[in-house]
Amino acid sequence: MVVQMMFKYRIYPSQKQKIRLLNQFKICKEIYNTLLGLNKKLMITKKFDFDSLVKDIKITCPEHYTQAHSQVLQNVSDRLHKAFDNFFNRIKLRKKGIKIKAGYPRFKSRIQSITYPQSGFKFVSDKRLYASKIGNIPIVLHRIPRGKIKTMTIKVNKAGQWFVCFSCELSDSKVIHPSKETSSIDVGIENFLTDHKGETISNPRFYVRAEKKLARLQRIHSKRKKGSKNREKSRIKVARQHLKVANQRSDFLHKLTHSITIQYGIIAGEKLNIKNMVRNHNLAKHILDVAWGKFYQMLTYKAVTSGCQLRKNPKTRGSSHRCSKCGFYVEDMPLSKRIFQCPSCGFVCHRDVNASNNHLKDTVGLTEISKTPLEIPPLRHRSDGASGIVELGTICDTV
Repeated sequence: MVVQMMFKYRIYPSQKQKIRLLNQFKICKEIYNTLLGLNKKLMITKKFDFDSLVKDIKITCPEHYTQAHSQVLQNVSDRLHKAFDNFFNRIKLRKKGIKIKAGYPRFKSRIQSITYPQSGFKFVSDKRLYASKIGNIPIVLHRIPRGKIKTMTIKVNKAGQWFVCFSCELSDSKVIHPSKETSSIDVGIENFLTDHKGETISNPRFYVRAEKKLARLQRIHSKRKKGSKNREKSRIKVARQHLKVANQRSDFLHKLTHSITIQYGIIAGEKLNIKNMVRNHNLAKHILDVAWGKFYQMLTYKAVTSGCQLRKNPKTRGSSHRCSKCGFYVEDMPLSKRIFQCPSCGFVCHRDVNASNNHLKDTVGLTEISKTPLEIPPLRHRSDGASGIVELGTICDTV
């Protein structure tokens, strides 16, 4: 079995290279919208070969479309294929009675990433990355991409920062976790995390703490004249502040999930329906700020790499109402009531501790999510003093 992993790096293209990249983004947007327009006009089915249409479009204006790499343009047709596949899959779900929007593919106003699916890129050195039609781009290679590199994606964020992402294939083998200790966790807003022992991790509330500064920056941005350079500068300041909040949250979650997965062999959690939870407009901002979905996403893949088992409680609903000692269900438990008191057996504890104990009891005997953990081989230094960069398409197990 093969497992895919993504490696992300920061790149610093020059002004000329940025112009070339943005030009490729523009060309890819034109190709995408042209293919989608033809599909709407001719009512083409999802089995139509978009790749042949890309070749025909390139013939109409070769001087313009040859500024982008051929594999990049072919990837645009692949993106449209996937968009239609998802559209028809949603149609099938609607026929089965599932309430979901069909979501027909839309025309794009901008594209912020391009993908080299097979060729057109290589490492020149440990500080330079060559990309076809762009040139040698400075890269911060803080770690070596492991496995067989399949695709390379160049993207830019709202703050004008450029990144490159490598999708790599690694061989899958089982990892045995050194610890057999079990833990149960319950996430919340008052405290980010509470385990069955009563230990808590406080909620950092990164967005709430940055709200005043964001409001001031957005107020300044709204007063700038549209189309002016000052408005663009203020927009970048707002984007960077939002990016700072996202990076703080991501750093916090990475460190927390890493410490949990290396400490415990079995982790019991809860299965959340966050999409429905954010419909509560009084708590939506705080639920999105605490990022439970991203937390469980990181915890899942880190459980795979560390060899521990992550079990999600299928009986999450009402876990704060049920007594973890006798199972008695307490009806009167609003969110403002933080202490759980069982009228049947007299058990008293914090409601989050009671919920985490219920997760532990309900997940006993469940099969783990991470059935096929991933073993990442340790890096070894070369004795011949050669460069740390290996050729694309090879297994990278050296530095």
